[in-house]
Amino acid sequence: MDEIFKRISVRRYEDRPVEKDKIEKILRAAMAAPSAGNQQPWEYYVVTDKEVIKKLAGISPYSGCAANAPVVIVTCLKTEGLMFPEIAEIDLAITTENILLEITSLGLGGVWLAAAPFADRIKKADEALGIGDGLHAFALIPLGYPAEDRPQQDRYDERRIHYID
Repeated sequence: MDEIFKRISVRRYEDRPVEKDKIEKILRAAMAAPSAGNQQPWEYYVVTDKEVIKKLAGISPYSGCAANAPVVIVTCLKTEGLMFPEIAEIDLAITTENILLEITSLGLGGVWLAAAPFADRIKKADEALGIGDGLHAFALIPLGYPAEDRPQQDRYDERRIHYID
């Protein structure tokens, strides 16, 4: 799977829309993620409204790059009716990674901006989306056609590998 070795964090985007069929492919990849007990504790907001994107771009000191993205997908955590609530955020991390990999496979770029576990960021994102009570923002993924290109950094480090034979 080449996307693992090509994916980079893209924070600058061309001024052009992302096709709806590509957004659907991204969401299909997101929902293909494994989850504990198949609880699927996720919902997704696809934001193209510039005013809402501007609000999302202000949730943290690191989220400003979202302001110029044509699309922001917000992964959200359902908090009610879960079989394994203590693992739900791990499930959300997996679905978010699937999104990033599919974005790369489609020739797009994106970046993971954390809302969770920061209560203030979650609150700001929830307010921007008009959600709450049983559903909360987990991560923002601004995405679009990349206005930057660079190779992925090689992070392989043998010193971090331990074999037990």
